[in-house]
Amino acid sequence: MLEPPDAGGAGGCGGAGGGGDGGDDCAAEDDTDVAIAPDFGDLIPAAEVCTGQCVPKEPLGWSEPALLWIGSPDGVPSCPATAPIVGYEGYADFAAPAPHPCPACACDPPEATCEVPTEWRAYASFPCGGPEAPATSFAAPEGWDGTCTSVNAVETGRTCDGAPCVQSLAIQAPRVVSAGCAPRVAEAPENPDEPATAGSFAIVARACTGNASPPCADPGMTCTPAPPIGDAAPPEGFLTCIHREGEHECPSTYPDRHVFYAGVEDTRGCAPCGCTEPTGATCSVLASAFSDEGCSQLVAGQVITSDAPDCGTVATGTALGSKSVSVVSLDPGWCEPFGGEPVGNIAPTAAATFCCHRTSAVPA
Repeated sequence: MLEPPDAGGAGGCGGAGGGGDGGDDCAAEDDTDVAIAPDFGDLIPAAEVCTGQCVPKEPLGWSEPALLWIGSPDGVPSCPATAPIVGYEGYADFAAPAPHPCPACACDPPEATCEVPTEWRAYASFPCGGPEAPATSFAAPEGWDGTCTSVNAVETGRTCDGAPCVQSLAIQAPRVVSAGCAPRVAEAPENPDEPATAGSFAIVARACTGNASPPCADPGMTCTPAPPIGDAAPPEGFLTCIHREGEHECPSTYPDRHVFYAGVEDTRGCAPCGCTEPTGATCSVLASAFSDEGCSQLVAGQVITSDAPDCGTVATGTALGSKSVSVVSLDPGWCEPFGGEPVGNIAPTAAATFCCHRTSAVPA
């Protein structure tokens, strides 16, 4: 660092005592060019003077000051000659697009079958299952399809506790077995192959940086390019700002806060179509009992619905030799559709906070 000239006394060009005339000797001794920096109150070599602007140093964790332009997307300028490097581009004032179009969902009718009753019981009383009335199984085999069967036949005149075993016949209700409903799209959105709009930003920000600059005389200040003036300056102008990734409060030395984003994340979509469990399903069967083993001599016949089991009288002590069941009707019911509603969202991502020096002219 260049020492300032002595104001008089020992150490001057004229020798000890300062009475001599340095004259040409002084000029020969030191011919370094100096420039007076009024702001610094010191003599600094011309090559080391900050040719831009001295502004407060950035706090720990913040970037060095840069020139920031903020404006409309159709007016983004080139970086000025004093700071030719594009260091950041971001966006603000995001306008969300129209809601994501989704289909209307529906459900196909359920795949269903009517399971025929296999549980048949003869009671030694009427009605079926009277107090302490013995029961005799007349059940069909497991997995029965309703065709004629003589399994568990009850012979004529069988007695139970001294009374005829066959006085009434109880048959369980048939059951609807459903495989559920298949969901489908009832109404697709118009132009389903057309890409969804992604929204837009109304503001663009561009930060410009330059090469390394000489230090400022004040150790609390740093030298940074000055915003262009005159014909070289865009109408919106440039601000002197520091920045940091994420959203933060601004330090007091750079109090004007602006937040920008790198882009958007689009997680929009449509919930898949689905169907509730079937409801309202019913079926009915014709259940027939025969005294012989070949389902030819009818003893009793009754239409039974899936709402309730059946109990009917039969001739006391008659034989129950065989039985058969046929499906009369089947209503598979219905399912309620769900899904198809919009899910997810679209939102700006990768925020960055810019804090600007208050002496910078903030654009409208």
